[in-house]
Amino acid sequence: MGKYLLKNARIVNEGKTIEADLLIDGERISKIATAISDSTAEVIDLAGKLLLPGMIDDQVHFREPGLTHKGNIYSESRAAVAGGITSFMEMPNTKPNALTQELLQDKYDIAAKNSIANYSFFMGASNDNIEEVLKTDPKNVCGVKVFMGSSTGNMLVDNEKTLTGIFSQCPMLIATHCEDEATVRKNLATYQEKYGEDMPVKYHPEIRSEEACYLSSSMAVELAKKYDTRLHILHISTGKETHLFRNDIPLSEKRITAEACVHHLWFSDKDYDEKGTFIKWNPAVKTQADQDEIWRAVNDDRIDILATDHAPHTIAEKSNNYFNAPSGGPLVQHAVLAILEQASKGKISLEKAVEKMSHSPAICFNVEERGFIREGYFADLIIVDEKEGLTVNKSNILAKCGWSPFEGHQFKHRIDTTFVNGQIVYQNNQVIEGNIGQRMTFSN
Repeated sequence: MGKYLLKNARIVNEGKTIEADLLIDGERISKIATAISDSTAEVIDLAGKLLLPGMIDDQVHFREPGLTHKGNIYSESRAAVAGGITSFMEMPNTKPNALTQELLQDKYDIAAKNSIANYSFFMGASNDNIEEVLKTDPKNVCGVKVFMGSSTGNMLVDNEKTLTGIFSQCPMLIATHCEDEATVRKNLATYQEKYGEDMPVKYHPEIRSEEACYLSSSMAVELAKKYDTRLHILHISTGKETHLFRNDIPLSEKRITAEACVHHLWFSDKDYDEKGTFIKWNPAVKTQADQDEIWRAVNDDRIDILATDHAPHTIAEKSNNYFNAPSGGPLVQHAVLAILEQASKGKISLEKAVEKMSHSPAICFNVEERGFIREGYFADLIIVDEKEGLTVNKSNILAKCGWSPFEGHQFKHRIDTTFVNGQIVYQNNQVIEGNIGQRMTFSN
């Protein structure tokens, strides 16, 4: 294990920006001080560059096993560390779905061999696997995922008795995808009858509508309140939903939390004409008014976490018409840069951005010894260059699918270096091969 002395850093951490040195010894942060000397350490002069805790992404779809033509744990973790994401939590709608403890373990076994970033995997819930769900170890698994609306992977849980059983019995954090299936199907039939197979993608947010999202999210909140469930609602896409959540107590005391994703904070329905199916997500990218209210909720702490919902599909798959193009897109390589750019525009402070990307996921999921720049914590860190930006093009995209909704955009920042567990895993625009991340643990 190496020893690194990071000099002259602008450290953004726990609500403050300070100038200091930081010493990494092995896997962990050994010392943070105004001036550190250590003749045995490799010195890296940051010369005023930003030093941030790596992002903990609580929602990704890395497609392994079974869908590896789109991506796999190795390829997508490479893209993640290149983008400043040092830890990820991956969803169960792979093939086969992770609905048994054995299938869940299979994914951990793959990651233990191939993931460059730190990792955890959600246990999947279905209409008939509650016994398997209840076997999940909260010390070693981030949570249980419930699809309360259909999306990629056919994991819809729509049986009211099943939902009641999960919410009333599961002691772990339950993360939900919330869209009311009946409303979506009704809207889809209406628009299909009107437009046929050539329906414009711009109607996606009217099919997967505000009503569909709110009906499902409010139902999840009511169930959680009734049974005192630890609920985390993923990818909030409407302004109306943000008012379901509290901001009058600390995150550590919340039983119901929420996440917003980069695409809902960057794109709006005005972008469908240019981007088409390449910004088709579930839930849908909606109006500018929705985006503005989500930003307000992020800043006033109704929404707790910023994430990606990284969900790659091939260019050929996304190039289909509305009905045949799958929802989702690759985001892990550019999410941190997108959030930092919004910070530079005044949408969010740099300190609040770090809180939502790194600190809050650690608090929300009780991640042990990660998510903060603290002495004794794992050295999961990113150095950010504010002066040399990055223009996204196909030649520098690392996701296996080979495209990005940000193609052609010139970001103002660049990820200079990424450390995972004290090891340099990305530097000089190159992933450093041979490094393997660790399984995250949780202090539930």
